[in-house]
Amino acid sequence: MCVRRTQLLGGSVPATEPAILAEGLHKRYPGTVALDELDLTVPYGTVFGLLGPNGAGKTTAVRILTTLLRFDGGRAVVAGYDVAKQPRQVRHRIGLTGQQAAVDDILTAKQNLMIFGRLFHIGKKAAARRADELLAQFSLSEVANKAPKKFSGGMRRRLDLAASMILAPQVLFLDEPTTGLDPSGRREVWQAIRDLTARGTTVLLTTHYLDEADQLCDRIAVVDQGRNLVEDTPDGLKRRIGNERLRVVVTDPSDLPAVAALLAKVGMDAGEPTVDSADLSVSVAVDGVGALTEVAVRLREQEVTVADLGLRRPTLDEAFLALTGQSIAERTEVAA
Repeated sequence: MCVRRTQLLGGSVPATEPAILAEGLHKRYPGTVALDELDLTVPYGTVFGLLGPNGAGKTTAVRILTTLLRFDGGRAVVAGYDVAKQPRQVRHRIGLTGQQAAVDDILTAKQNLMIFGRLFHIGKKAAARRADELLAQFSLSEVANKAPKKFSGGMRRRLDLAASMILAPQVLFLDEPTTGLDPSGRREVWQAIRDLTARGTTVLLTTHYLDEADQLCDRIAVVDQGRNLVEDTPDGLKRRIGNERLRVVVTDPSDLPAVAALLAKVGMDAGEPTVDSADLSVSVAVDGVGALTEVAVRLREQEVTVADLGLRRPTLDEAFLALTGQSIAERTEVAA
């Protein structure tokens, strides 16, 4: 039987093996358990998200998988090598971008990358060539000779990502890569991550931004208090809490009872319509666009003036709420 193989730095590993494997990871600090039997399986060439509030154990897991922290129990394998027994081999095959940018504000962008190259024992000419390649890859060539202190947050983060790619790692760990960035900067980083995975890099991403996980991740593990709560695709997580919801917003508060009665007839058996008097809306779980068409016709027949009418899929925040009993924003505020 022929097994397709993925070429890696310093050797090859069967493509059927995971890029990251964690089984029963356990880590205890004095007075607290940071990881409690955490399991992860990350296929090559994917973006895998660890989603959870501050204090959920995400950064601890990354520090263990990147050989920066010893663990108390379980097993971890990255790029085919045992994290505990073969840390040197693991380090040669990974990249890491932490929560704080590691670039120097005085050196130019190209000088920053060349310094990282020399630290990895790359020759001066080779380091310069690699710096030019990465500047082009991350759309930074035009600012190659400028200092990062003049960069936007998104540009600085892209330069930080480029520095982590000096050795073209097979697995890249990103720990809260867009924390503190404005929406424009976050989109820049998202595109850089998409470009990396398109080139074959496996990414493990920690975040508490639900839209970030939804935009980037092939699969997501929701973690809390060091434990796996659930693992699925973004769409799969949303489907766990129910179907699409049909939402009607009226202009006249007196129409709310009639709209609620109408939606009760087309809604699924999961529950009664939800009426929000504050924003003059009524919503109910439905099965498909047929309900939308039927409601639109009946609202016109009843001469109800509608400000908005549409189908809305469940959000990841609603999925997290269903799993934990609290939204991720509330959990993050409590943990902070």
